[in-house]
Amino acid sequence: MRHGTRIGIDPGDARIGVARSDPTGFLATPVETVRRGKGDLARIVRILSEEGDGSPVLEVVVGLPRSLSGGEGPAAVKVREFAGRLAARVAPVPVRLVDERMTTVSAEAMLRDQGRKGGKRRAVVDQAAAVLILQHALDTERATGAAPGEIVEET
Repeated sequence: MRHGTRIGIDPGDARIGVARSDPTGFLATPVETVRRGKGDLARIVRILSEEGDGSPVLEVVVGLPRSLSGGEGPAAVKVREFAGRLAARVAPVPVRLVDERMTTVSAEAMLRDQGRKGGKRRAVVDQAAAVLILQHALDTERATGAAPGEIVEET
């Protein structure tokens, strides 16, 4: 397992959920929800500098929405474009795309089970989805010994 803090991103049309791992790559925790639009990439770049615990962030993991069959639709095209722009802003920190099928649904269910309702749940569901995306990537790396997902080229 590589040592270093990772940042997890769940990009949506209105909000971007952000999570981070501890430097050992064991546990993902929520950071914040960034409003989508002007300044969103700049805020994510600032988060990277704030969340590295004094050392550089190892990588950024972005959730790639796929259909249940594994195909990619319009949402995946938008995420790939977002990830390319993000990669250009955070270079030389690598950005990876990882499959995020069902993470938002799982995050919604988890928050509902915790008794979070309506607006309170919407305010944190993107962070919870980012935690699930990042935790899955961490668990995959720990199980396989290989970095998860695919590297994003800068655009």
